[in-house]
Amino acid sequence: MKKATFLRSAAVLGFALGLAGCGGTSSGKLFHWGGSAAAPQKQETAFDKFNAKPKQSSLFDLFSNNEDPNVSLAVNKYLWSASLEVLDFLPIQSVDPFSGLIVTGYGTPPGGGKAYKATIHITDPALDARSLKVSLESRGGVVSPETTRAVEDAILTRARQLRIRDSGL
Repeated sequence: MKKATFLRSAAVLGFALGLAGCGGTSSGKLFHWGGSAAAPQKQETAFDKFNAKPKQSSLFDLFSNNEDPNVSLAVNKYLWSASLEVLDFLPIQSVDPFSGLIVTGYGTPPGGGKAYKATIHITDPALDARSLKVSLESRGGVVSPETTRAVEDAILTRARQLRIRDSGL
């Protein structure tokens, strides 16, 4: 009876050790006994990053805040509002207030006969001309730089008016 129990225990222990040997660790060693005998880490190259497998995600990732606190996207609220007000005759196709992108469809300005399409990109939180990028096109192709400049100036003027109005409160 004792011999059967001993053989059964040895078989279970052998199976457990065999199963543990299949797993390994991230360093490739089964056991780590501490100390500084660890192998030097390989430096990650651009090739490694390109061929890296995507990170596995789970349901719990939806509820955890894994965003890098050092990365922030900021959009100037006055430029954002002014862009929507000045180009209110254009139908909006998509907006992304986090990256500052507004894409419109074709529309005709009041009193005009030519249809335009606009893409507005607000790149900085500062109320500055460098923060605003406007791209216009018509059904016939490229719009003149003067027209694009006039739209940019109208947006910047309205943004300054909105800021002055808010600072007077």
